[in-house]
Formats: sequence, C-alpha cells, structure tokens
Amino acid sequence: MQLREEIERALVAFIDRESVELSSIGPELAPISEATREFLTEGKRLRPLFAYWANRACGGVHSDALVNAVSSLEFLHACALIHDDVMDGSDTRRGKPAIHHRFATLHRQESMSGNAETFGLSSAVLLGDLCLVWADRMLNESGLDHVVMHRLNPVYDEMRVELMAGQYLDVLEQALATSSVERSLRIARYKSGKYTVERPLHFGAVIAGADTPTLELFSRYGLPLGEAFQLRDDILGVFGDPSETGKPAGDDLREGKRTVLIAHAVNRASAAQSIEIRKHLGDPHLSPDGVQILREIIRDTGALSEVEKIIEESLAESIAAISSASLDAEAVAVLKDLAIAAIRRVL
Repeated sequence: MQLREEIERALVAFIDRESVELSSIGPELAPISEATREFLTEGKRLRPLFAYWANRACGGVHSDALVNAVSSLEFLHACALIHDDVMDGSDTRRGKPAIHHRFATLHRQESMSGNAETFGLSSAVLLGDLCLVWADRMLNESGLDHVVMHRLNPVYDEMRVELMAGQYLDVLEQALATSSVERSLRIARYKSGKYTVERPLHFGAVIAGADTPTLELFSRYGLPLGEAFQLRDDILGVFGDPSETGKPAGDDLREGKRTVLIAHAVNRASAAQSIEIRKHLGDPHLSPDGVQILREIIRDTGALSEVEKIIEESLAESIAAISSASLDAEAVAVLKDLAIAAIRRVL
C-alpha cells in the first residue's frame, strides 16, 4: 500500500508541474490538465509494481528516482487506454465517460461550433499523445543516472513498439473477423502480455543492472502471466460486472473483439450457434438479450472453461518460473502474490 501511495504522489506532483507549463500557454488548456489528473489518479498500478519489484529482486534499492522512473509507465498506459477507447468507440472507462466523450460533452456545454463528437475524438487523440510525451519526460527527469538510462532506453523503446504493434493487430483482427486461436493469442501477447508484465519486469531489472539470463527468467515468469492477464480481461469483457469493470455488460461483444474466448466459441459452435454468433457479434446496438444469447453459446461450447483452464495453467507456469529464481526472497514473494492478484483481480 505504501508503494502505491508513493507512485500516486509522484504522478500527481509531475502533473502539477506540467500543468503550470500548460497554463502558461493558455488558460484554455485547463481541461486537459484536469482530465489527465483525474485519469491518472485511478488504476491498479500493475506496470510500476512489476517494474519496481523486479528491480528489488535484482538487488536494487528503494529511491525516489526508482519510484519516479517506474511511475512514468502509468503515462504510457494512459496513452494506450485513451487511444484504445477511441479505436473501440467505448463509452466508458473505469465507470466514467471515456475521454473522447468527456470532451464532446465539454463542446456541447460551451456551445462551441462544429461537431461535438469530432471535437471529442480529436481532443482524446491529442491527450493520449501528450501522455506519451509525459511518459518520456517523467522517465528522463526521474533522477536515474545517465549510464542507467543508456541501457534502459532500448527496453523502453521495444516496449512501446510492441504495444503499438499489438494495438494494430487487434484492430486488424476485428476487421478481418477471423476465428484463429493462435492469432488471438498473439494479440493477447503483444497488446497486453508483454507491455503489462514482461517489459515492465525487464524495465526494472535493467535499472538494477540485470544480466541476460535474469531477463530471460523474468520472461518465463512474465509472458505466461501477461497472457493470462489479458485472457482474464477477455472474460470480464463478456461476463464482468459493470460495477467492477467500469464498462457496460458485454461491451466486447458489441465491439466484435476477436479474443481467444471468441475464437474458441466460433470454432466449437454448431451450425445453429454459428448463425447466432454472426447475427449478434459486433452489433453496436446489441441488446441485453443478445448479450445473454452469446454468453450462453460461449458457455455451452466449452470456450469459457477452456480459457479458464489456459489461465490457470499459465499462472502455474509463471509461479514455477519465479519460484526457481535465485533472487531476493522478499521481492520474489511479492512477485508471486502480484501474479495471483493480477489474475484473480484482487488488486
């Protein structure tokens, strides 16, 4: 809990400083600062936590510079979420209006000219871009030694490239409307698995000066865990409680997400079930009854139980990998707990 509070303070302090610069450009930018501050003060902080404890596992010590560096990953995550909501046409995020809806509402409240939705989308794209810039700035100004930054930058660059590649693959797969489990797993790996767990682990470990075998060990722990994390997200996108997920029930079904869960359902469906899937999946106006029909098909085909099985096997693989490590015992124990918490969503 103390570490999460330190991450929170670091983020707020950074946003406060940057908001001064924005206000010097013009008072019209105040809504950007306010929206960013509100967006960044929520979240599980998974990426900073994985990075921090990987660093400690490799003999790193607690410092303000380390906390600032790992906290910068939250801005990268914010960029991804804001842009993801634009691409998916999502109405909500964490139980509140998505950023593009927030600025569309501002447009209407201020009786501005032009189209409110276009203004909202444009504002969200720019705010996401700003978060990406701020991620770089917070990292560069974290206080890490320049030698450390030199060896860290390639890991950070790879993390961002993989995130953007995964996002594109996700968009492409929806457009192609495929039902390949293998292709859906690849999206889970690059869109979420690598950038949520594996690369943050490498990020923290490299700051501590970890060698190649140690980074490979973190990959054996992080990759299956990251994929399992995304598969849990896929299940929650269909069966989750809106009060907990912050999104309407069945939102992924309306968006036509080509997840591993959906791929298994499509591949196992009977002729009659296939007709229902084609009729309802990807319908932006999908009714609660339509959501229920698709949920029943996913259960009846065994797709849900199959994905749950993959999640449990991946979690076991991850725990086994980190348990074999000759690293700091306290940090390893925390990483085990984090793995379980991430999959069970008890963070």
